[in-house]
Amino acid sequence: MNVTGMLHGSRLLAHVDFPTSEVLGPDATEDQIQALIDRHKLIFIKPLFKGGVGKKGKSGLIGKASDLKTALAEKERLYFAEHRHGDVVAKANGVTFESGVPAEREVYFAITDSTEFRAPTMTLTHMGGVDIEELDKKHVAQVPFEALTGLKAFVVANALTDIGAPKEIISTLVQHLPKLWELVHHYGMTTLELNPIRMRPGREGRLTPVACDFKCGFDRDDPRWQRLDLPDHLFTADTSDFEHEVNQLRTHQGQSDVFVINPHGTILAPTFGGGANSLVTEVLGETAIISSDFGGNPPYEKMKAVARICYKHWLKQANVLFIIGGKSNNTDIYETFRAMGDALREHFSSHGATPLYVVVGRGGPNLVRGMGALAETCDSLNLPYRFFGFDSAISEVVNYTKKVDEWMRAGGRKEIAAKLGLQRA
Repeated sequence: MNVTGMLHGSRLLAHVDFPTSEVLGPDATEDQIQALIDRHKLIFIKPLFKGGVGKKGKSGLIGKASDLKTALAEKERLYFAEHRHGDVVAKANGVTFESGVPAEREVYFAITDSTEFRAPTMTLTHMGGVDIEELDKKHVAQVPFEALTGLKAFVVANALTDIGAPKEIISTLVQHLPKLWELVHHYGMTTLELNPIRMRPGREGRLTPVACDFKCGFDRDDPRWQRLDLPDHLFTADTSDFEHEVNQLRTHQGQSDVFVINPHGTILAPTFGGGANSLVTEVLGETAIISSDFGGNPPYEKMKAVARICYKHWLKQANVLFIIGGKSNNTDIYETFRAMGDALREHFSSHGATPLYVVVGRGGPNLVRGMGALAETCDSLNLPYRFFGFDSAISEVVNYTKKVDEWMRAGGRKEIAAKLGLQRA
């Protein structure tokens, strides 16, 4: 769930009074565009993409103009531009017109939830406007800070001093950058990136940081993002029917993060927990159908609905139903397993049986009771299964699942089909 660009970024930054470039949307009239040029002499024309799409500048997808004729020509060129970055292909739908900001210095700033430090982390350099990965590490400050106390001015000042930032930019950045933590914290963001922040000279040579590009991500399960009253179309994308159905079930309690990895995969792996998801996705590779995180202690009704959608879309082609997660602290294993078992029973009743091997790896409250309920379901449906408890390493369980999938491909699926009384696998 991402927002990129200054059209909505400038509005979000206004909540904390952070200076931004002046922006007009795709509905701007010719008179408004001409007035923007008159005020700033130079404007930039940028295509509007949904979600985060990088490397637009290097692909020639940012136009500039100092007269109306050029601005309109760039609008025509970029309005429906298509952009490929890696495996991501995006199509624009509109453009923005943004004022040029004269400056000699540019700054990169970001706040993210760091898995390395297990804390919100500020990344800062006085050499912005380029890919942060291309910079020498000595010019980049990466500083974790306490979420409870927030991003303090002295943290910014120390970081800038440590990387040798010019003295003339330190004071004004110390004044403005801490405001950005308020935006992240109060509105349920998981990441915020401004690149570049251009240091615009003002009266008596004093510099003002001006955000010229914006990117942020939200946690849709954190209701604070709703305070911003953002339009719904920002969070629609070219998703599959499956992803769309699951996303409709988002509530504050229980996560519903899904992404289709390979629509032709053979292992359906509903996963609980971000760490488990990363490992499972990496090890299973192309055999995994989806990447998912259904943790957060979902109630029975929600988990059953999520499982029902997963089964409806993917169970027919799956060799293995792989239910996997780490050792939970608060997720009720009995409730989640009972819900998934009941949904499986109903799916077989409504759509007929399908050859399937069930593998489970989990730990947490009511584990034995939950496994008992799921085992009862598998026995009643005549499905083979193997359960692993909290004392089994997730990596070993994933490798076991891959071997089961290989066995299913090599004839195991036909054996189970015969056992289920099906004429063909």
